[in-house]
Amino acid sequence: MRKVTLTYGLLAGAIVSVLMLLGMVLWENGTINFDNSALIGYAIMVIALSMIFFGIKSYRDNYQNGVIKFVKGLQVGALITLIASLMYATAWETCYQTIPEIKTSFMDKYTEHTLNKMKAKGASPVEISQKAKEMAGMVEMYKNPVIRFGFTLLEILPVGIAITLICAAVLRRKGRQISAGHVTVSPEGATR
Repeated sequence: MRKVTLTYGLLAGAIVSVLMLLGMVLWENGTINFDNSALIGYAIMVIALSMIFFGIKSYRDNYQNGVIKFVKGLQVGALITLIASLMYATAWETCYQTIPEIKTSFMDKYTEHTLNKMKAKGASPVEISQKAKEMAGMVEMYKNPVIRFGFTLLEILPVGIAITLICAAVLRRKGRQISAGHVTVSPEGATR
């Protein structure tokens, strides 16, 4: 199982990290903005985390004689998700620490965007002031690398968990008791 989870976890992590870095370049040059960045970001995560499907299927077909229980599928998918998520959070942290424009302006631009959207929707000055204080607290929290890493993990982990649940359910396959002469395949896939 280690080989499958490492292979597909690293592949998913590489895909999501590279596409996230590409997205940051597009955000910096104005091609992507805060309005469409969340949709694009989660689409990237889904594409990368599709490796969970292939990882569970590979484990089932190559190591389990075509049989896998839901719980084992969850285990394989969760490990792939964990590896990909850690790579994604590490890539964001590296990007955040090494690209000065992101470190100095990302949260300020996000705050400005959020407050401008509230103004455009007709929010009261009190609501805007309250949100500005909330955002200032968030900006302060975001300066802590441990909290920032945790926030980044919380972006991708729920997506990976949802995909893992779906894939484990779709790919589960119970063993069959098939008698072919004297050979019987047990539910665990071992022959007797």
